[in-house]
Amino acid sequence: MKVYEEPMQACIDACMACYRECHSAQMQHCLTVGGAHIEPAHFRLMAACAEMCRASAHIMMTGSALHIHSCRACAEICEACAEDCARLDGMEACVRACMTCAERCREMAV
Repeated sequence: MKVYEEPMQACIDACMACYRECHSAQMQHCLTVGGAHIEPAHFRLMAACAEMCRASAHIMMTGSALHIHSCRACAEICEACAEDCARLDGMEACVRACMTCAERCREMAV
């Protein structure tokens, strides 16, 4: 596995961790709990967050300098997801993963 220079490797790792956490929480926690956890706006936001994290990690792994754009968008989506998840029970791990990813992506988006 290729290891990229810091802080890019940290950002790739954070994006992939956030992808796994959001997708897993969505499929395992939210669908099980129901109610506000599966409201369409929340469920779509989690899906968008997971996919943006995955895509952003992939773009960084290509070596393209255009990753600054995906990282900027990823940070914004992760922040929105963290804020939305914070209002729901049992979503603490998702909030932490989103905030870490947003922080790392903001560092890469400059």
